[in-house]
Amino acid sequence: MRGLVKVLWLALVFVIALTAANSTSYSNDSPVVVIDIRGEIDDGQVALVHKAITEAKDKNPRAILVELDTFGGLVEAATKIRDAIGDSPVLTICYIKNRAWSAGALIAISHQKIAIAPGGSIGAAEPIPATEKTIAALKAEFAAVANKTGREPAVAEAMVDKSRGYPGYAEPGQILALTDYQAVKVGYADLVAANRAEVLAYYGLDDAPVIEYTMGWSEKFAGVLSNPLVKSALISLIFLAVFVEIKTAGTGIAALVAVIGALVFFVSQWFTGLAGWLEVLLFIGGALAIIVELYVPGFGIFGIGGITAILTSFFLTLGADSMALNILAASIIAAIIIFLLLLKKLPSSRLWLKFVLENAATSKAGYIASSDYLSYLGCQGITLTQLRPAGTVEIDGVHLDVVSEGEYIEARTLIKVIAVNGNRIVVRRFDSKQN
Repeated sequence: MRGLVKVLWLALVFVIALTAANSTSYSNDSPVVVIDIRGEIDDGQVALVHKAITEAKDKNPRAILVELDTFGGLVEAATKIRDAIGDSPVLTICYIKNRAWSAGALIAISHQKIAIAPGGSIGAAEPIPATEKTIAALKAEFAAVANKTGREPAVAEAMVDKSRGYPGYAEPGQILALTDYQAVKVGYADLVAANRAEVLAYYGLDDAPVIEYTMGWSEKFAGVLSNPLVKSALISLIFLAVFVEIKTAGTGIAALVAVIGALVFFVSQWFTGLAGWLEVLLFIGGALAIIVELYVPGFGIFGIGGITAILTSFFLTLGADSMALNILAASIIAAIIIFLLLLKKLPSSRLWLKFVLENAATSKAGYIASSDYLSYLGCQGITLTQLRPAGTVEIDGVHLDVVSEGEYIEARTLIKVIAVNGNRIVVRRFDSKQN
């Protein structure tokens, strides 16, 4: 009997230990991480969320609380935030302080829990432009996120596609937006709360310390550079500086501008979590390969490889999608146009001479275009070399490479041009009695 009790006791201890090992343990010091998102959704907020979630991993947080107040913004930025929230292993709560419209609605429904302030609202997420393609894509995005977090997908679809409607809240042809009490009624909010304290108390987190994250200079900087026009202008500046440095190879100012531009670009994307070591190493490796090509004959292999690596680094950092291709194309075209405008005013370097042909085959140097050979049809001249059947003749003081009809013609023999085919001139022995 004692042996049985001992075995049961050991089994109980083992189960308790195994349960403890497989569960997340929180202490009284485990905090709630609060992220303040307000204003237009852009890469600035992406950088803020990325920073908060990354740093929170070391703090063993009990929950992540996003306080949201936005009219919307960039859908691309909202999907990045949604992914970060959805991948979080801890409890995620969204507190809609005033409104979560458009892209903000996608962020809100990606949380496990939602609370909303009195007078708050959520929805109105019709994309701009409201084409069939954009509506279908965003509607699927909303429905998938709602389904993942246990909410009615039809409600999310009606927020994006006004043709759907939602009985009792929006007729077909009207875009759906829910007020505070409506959001609670349809399951898109758990409660209406006047402040953060009420939200924390409702979810049993009122005793937890709070760590707040708000927009700092780095996040604002990333937000400014999230504008596609700004990104394109910065990449254009980098390429233009590289072109100018190759052309001048002077004080190195253009190279310094390119380096600073690259640092600004990659650091801003690093804040958002878009740029990793792969993209940075690709850019550095590409730049080094181009330098090697300039100084060491490589039959273009280093140059082509370097340019490919740099373009790939930009493409990956910009998101590796059609928008990234558009930004890259516009940037390169703009850089080339500006460079061509500056070309005549810039001094040339020995590096530049590797890329261009300085000498021209002009008529003054005795060269003629193939189209000009037709003017020699029927003309007479004299052979300077033997024609076997190819050789050289002189016609009106110009030396020409010709062929005979197949016969052998001695040097210093009169000839006549009988046919011209491109740059091929055919001659025969001239006989004044027959010609």
